[in-house]
Amino acid sequence: MKISIIGTGYVGLVSGVGFAKHGHEVICVDIDEDIVDSINNAIPPIYEEGLEELLEKVVDSGKLSATTDLQGAVEKTDITFICVGTPSREDGSIDTSAIESATEDVSEAIDEKNDYHIVVVKSTVTPGTTDGLIKSILESSGKKVGEDFGLGMNPEFLREGVALDDFLDPDRIVIGGWDEKSRETIKRVYESFDAPKLVTDIRTAEMIKYTSNALLATKISFANEMSRICEEVGIDVYDVMDGVGLDHRIKRDFLNAGPGFGGSCFPKDVKAIKNLAKKNDIKAELLEAVLFINSQQPIHTVEILEKKLGDLKGKNVTVLGLTFKGGTDDIRETRALPIVESLLEKGAKVTGYDPKGMDNFSEVIPSINYADSIEEALKDAEACIIQNDWDDFSKLEGKDFEVMKNKVVLDGRRVLDEEKLDKEIKYLSIGKGGLD
Repeated sequence: MKISIIGTGYVGLVSGVGFAKHGHEVICVDIDEDIVDSINNAIPPIYEEGLEELLEKVVDSGKLSATTDLQGAVEKTDITFICVGTPSREDGSIDTSAIESATEDVSEAIDEKNDYHIVVVKSTVTPGTTDGLIKSILESSGKKVGEDFGLGMNPEFLREGVALDDFLDPDRIVIGGWDEKSRETIKRVYESFDAPKLVTDIRTAEMIKYTSNALLATKISFANEMSRICEEVGIDVYDVMDGVGLDHRIKRDFLNAGPGFGGSCFPKDVKAIKNLAKKNDIKAELLEAVLFINSQQPIHTVEILEKKLGDLKGKNVTVLGLTFKGGTDDIRETRALPIVESLLEKGAKVTGYDPKGMDNFSEVIPSINYADSIEEALKDAEACIIQNDWDDFSKLEGKDFEVMKNKVVLDGRRVLDEEKLDKEIKYLSIGKGGLD
């Protein structure tokens, strides 16, 4: 099929490349000419493992191109996926300004088109947005959904860092459609994908995305709350969760204690569904607790360091990992931000290092030192916090920490092999008993 994709961020570009690999003809649309030129030159404007190589293949084969001409892209295609951002407002609700603007442009484009066209929202939006706000904008030209154009909701379940793999080999594909024609057309797009396909109404599809992320975030906050108890009574929470995770009803995934969850999805989606509950006079007390625990976990991480080092004023502390997770350059809601802010408030001298995220992080906090390598970051440090799980960090051994002035290492993500560390290294970890 011929597909147009509005927005070339993590979701839009990965989806476009993935659809192109499956043989569809894809036109990506963005308002930024530099981004469009970059994509047409097979240079991804974002970092995702494997994305550059596959982008080059689909661009060279003619299966994918990019343009700033939205109307032309819609005119040349059968179906449009809207993949623009829906960030959080201060009250936790989603900011729909970008998707409203994109939908207005799509509406003008399909108004000029004689052929039946399908519009699919892939952006994460709260239930009632697609068949409410989006539908009303699309129908403002006088055309009617189900008669002149189709409408659908197709949520994404991509994990940054492995987003391309998740798109090409998904756990499930959820298709929400206004009518049978819309649903069947979206199913055709995914015909060659080997994954369970759930076909439902639009609002259910919207809610599935939020519920999935809220449950995963809840597992993480639960593990972090248990970790604090384990620290006090001399138990390793990871050993506990290994046992808990053997229960097939629970499973081990997302039960690792650490500095908390971040990224573009979990914090935003939990806030959004909590806000939706509030608007409907429902107390979402569990979700409130999930967010509260997550907000406190980075502070707790610094407190663990304080217990070992004492007053942090004037001490050199290195933070390895500035993005919210390894494998991405995304710093949205990264736990490194409150960790660094807390360290600075306590008077520490902070050095940061991340394989891909330093440019983005330095735009938010320019005042710390940034190192060009792990070795440079660790040199003369009195403590080190490993905040995310880049592979580079998991390969560190005892000899790598010899350049430190005081070998205190707080492994926030349990990426190190403790057995490969020298005895003189004071190894700390969240949720590990005997921290004092």
